[in-house]
Amino acid sequence: MSKISQHMDFDNVTVDKDGHTAVVTLNRPQALNALSYGLVKDLSLAMQALDQDNDVRVIIVTGGEKVFAAGADIKEMADRGPFDERIHERLGYRDQINKIAKPVIAAVSGFALGGGCELAMSCDIIIASETARFGQPEVNLGIIPGSGGTQRLTHVLGKHRAMELVLTGDTITANEAERLGLVNRVVPVELLLEEAKKVANKIAAKPVLAVKAAKEAVLKAANAPLDEGLEFERKSFYLLFASEDRSEGMRAFLEKRKPEFKGK
Repeated sequence: MSKISQHMDFDNVTVDKDGHTAVVTLNRPQALNALSYGLVKDLSLAMQALDQDNDVRVIIVTGGEKVFAAGADIKEMADRGPFDERIHERLGYRDQINKIAKPVIAAVSGFALGGGCELAMSCDIIIASETARFGQPEVNLGIIPGSGGTQRLTHVLGKHRAMELVLTGDTITANEAERLGLVNRVVPVELLLEEAKKVANKIAAKPVLAVKAAKEAVLKAANAPLDEGLEFERKSFYLLFASEDRSEGMRAFLEKRKPEFKGK
C-alpha cells in the first residue's frame, strides 16, 4: 500500500491506498480513538479528498484491531456550552462525512461507542470483528446522541430495541448486532481488514456510475416515503441507460465475456 499523496498528511488519521480501495485509520490510540475536534476534522477532510480522487472507488474506515472509537473526547467537551463554536464546527465536519458519495465500509473492532457507533452506522456497510461492541452511552453523561444515533438505531432496530439501548446506555456484542441487522457480518479480528477489503474490491470492480446511483437509491429508501423512493429509483434507472458502462455490461452479458467498464 502507498500513501494517497505526499501532501495529505494528518495528525489524527492515516490514509493508504490499495488499488481502487482507500483505508482511513483513526489514529489516536492513546485516547482509544476518542473523536476529538481534530480527529473528526482530519477524518472529514481525508474522506472528502478521497471522494474526489478518481482512482478511489471504495473507502474503508477503521480504528485498528483494538478499538474503533470509544466515543467523543469528553475532556474536550466537558467545558463547552450549547453554542460553542467548536461544537458546531465538529458537527459540521461530521455532517460532511455523511455526504460522501462513494461506498464507505466500516471495519469495526473493539469499542464503537457513542460517536464511534454513530460513525460506524453512517457508513454503508459494517464488517465487525468478534471483539466489537456497539452502544450509545450518552445518557450516562447527561446528554443524548448528537450525530444520528437515535435516528439510525431506530431505523435499523425499530423503536423498542433502539429505545432500550439509548435509555440504558447498554452495549451489545458483535454477534448480537449481526442478529439485529446492525452489522453485515462478524469475522475473527485478524481477518477484519482482509474481509473489508474483499467486499471493497468486489464493489470497486462494478461500474462506477451504477454503484453511485445504487447507493443514492438505497439511501433514499432509508430516508424518504416509499412513493418518493420509487420515483427516485426509476429516474436513476432511466439515466443509467445513457451510460457507456450500461451498453458494455449488457453486450458483455450477451457475448458471454467479462465486461470492461470505464466509468462513463
